[in-house]
Amino acid sequence: MAKHEKTPELKEKIAILPDTPGVYTYYDAEGKVIYVGKAKNLKRRVSSYFNRSHECLRTNLLVRAIADMSYIVVPTEQDALNLENSMIKEFQPRYNVLLKDDKSYPWIVVTNELYPRVFMTRQYIKDGSKYFGPYTNTQIARTVIDLIRELYPLRTCRLPITRDYVATRKGRLCLNYHIKRCRGCCTGAVSVEEYGGYIDRIKQILRGDTQELLNYLRDEMARLASEMRFEEAQELKEKYQLLENYQSKSVIVSQTINDVDVFAIDDDEKEVYINYMHVRRGAVVRSVTLRYKRSLDESQEQLLAYAMDEIKNTLGVVYDEVIVPLIPEVEMSGVSFTLPQRGDKAKLLEVSRRNARQNKIDALKHMEKKDPELRVDRLMERMKADFRLNELPRHIECFDNSNIQGANPVASCVVFRNGKPCKRDYRHFNIKTVVGPDDFASMREVLTRRYTRLMEEGQGLPQLIVVDGGKGQLSAAVEALESIGLRGTIAVVGIAKRLEEIYFPGDSIPLYIDKNSESLRVVQHMRDEAHRFGITHHRNQRSKSQTISELDTIKGVGPKTAEALLRHFKSVKRIREATLDDLATVIGSSKAAVVKSALSLPAQAEGLDG
Repeated sequence: MAKHEKTPELKEKIAILPDTPGVYTYYDAEGKVIYVGKAKNLKRRVSSYFNRSHECLRTNLLVRAIADMSYIVVPTEQDALNLENSMIKEFQPRYNVLLKDDKSYPWIVVTNELYPRVFMTRQYIKDGSKYFGPYTNTQIARTVIDLIRELYPLRTCRLPITRDYVATRKGRLCLNYHIKRCRGCCTGAVSVEEYGGYIDRIKQILRGDTQELLNYLRDEMARLASEMRFEEAQELKEKYQLLENYQSKSVIVSQTINDVDVFAIDDDEKEVYINYMHVRRGAVVRSVTLRYKRSLDESQEQLLAYAMDEIKNTLGVVYDEVIVPLIPEVEMSGVSFTLPQRGDKAKLLEVSRRNARQNKIDALKHMEKKDPELRVDRLMERMKADFRLNELPRHIECFDNSNIQGANPVASCVVFRNGKPCKRDYRHFNIKTVVGPDDFASMREVLTRRYTRLMEEGQGLPQLIVVDGGKGQLSAAVEALESIGLRGTIAVVGIAKRLEEIYFPGDSIPLYIDKNSESLRVVQHMRDEAHRFGITHHRNQRSKSQTISELDTIKGVGPKTAEALLRHFKSVKRIREATLDDLATVIGSSKAAVVKSALSLPAQAEGLDG
């Protein structure tokens, strides 16, 4: 069956989708939400709808009905699951299997009682109790409950325990008290203050501070293992691993945040992207990003005011509480602005900022698809700034050394032009003047040979040299350039493997470039290419050396004879397996007898292989 066709606008949106977790929304031709889905990888998931036909008729009907799409990026896959759940309930899309409240994700509740209970529930009741979650993995929720009850003696009964109830002495101590699973709340055997201390620590754990639980499990595992109780230790290990992966609640669906509006900004000086998110009943239900071009050096405060007014007029939003990164230059009666520094609201603001940044990235990708040179120019400008260069690094070369304890030392040079490999310009070098494993001396030799030759042949020199290594390799490269008069002509940096730090000549403090920076990715790609290219050449040299040396050790067999045998038989193994007559046809009967005799001696062969 044929693939489903997309409009050019929809194709373009899918082509620039990010490889991140998120929630995607499909709309029909009338702009109505017809499907909401979650994705661990937005680009891969959304593309899968259109690049093949589906066995399910319902899915094929959905794809045919899609006229447009939007998406929200979120920090984790769990956030995507939670957001999908809340948006399905909000919009009730036609093609979704509607999630009913009683089949929703579970919460862990700490009840609002004199002696609170802690249990798992799927019903959220506004009775003053504290709810944590929701949990997309029910097994994790149960594990957390079980572990909390192992740590703290909590009551599990449903008795209406009040101060009056305790005073009347109606309570009777149950089995849980006698097996030390409860402290006797019904009789007042444990004070409200002491029990409240348990609850405070449990709330801390449920907010995400699980270190106390993890420490307890680790100590228990060690104790059980020391007592040879390995099956019990394994059970605890499984709980420990679950807890390590546990996230107590989602910022995207939070009962601590009710109905609020969120604005976040991503500013790149020329253009400003402002994301708006609306949170309803504790869940994000709408996300829109506006793009402004600066014309008169407008401040972020001014542009935020424009965005709030545009959202208000376009979407009919009535503001109450607005979470913002800064106070806008606008007066709004009855509106309170919150600038969160920590907690759920700060995390929600960060999610909004991520969506603003992602829209900026999407816009850049869109422009670069229309004009590929824009990406190259932007990358060159970025690298020029990051590596403190005086000109754009259109031509970059990277060097790496390879040897095993000084044997067969080689070096590689890879060449990138406009940020991409230019493999026809790659070069190998066999180290000629250095004895033993001396990377610094090898680096000096290779750079001297490389650039002396380029100057003699009148070829263009690179704007930047990258050496694989830290301060030592960089100093050797600088010495080589000084020796041939190129010290001030070509910039040179070193990249160390441990933390991907960049070293500059004369500066002992390295530069740590953002891990997501395109500049760093290009240099990492060069370093990896140089390593791969050098290792391949080194293996070939080592293999050739080891192969020929075995024949060269045979008395009476010279280099020409060895070369003739290898050219004909391709390997020493085939030479060894050949008959005397076969050998004689290549090198004559007398030499054939010598070779056959030498290669048939096990002791000699063993020594040579070593």
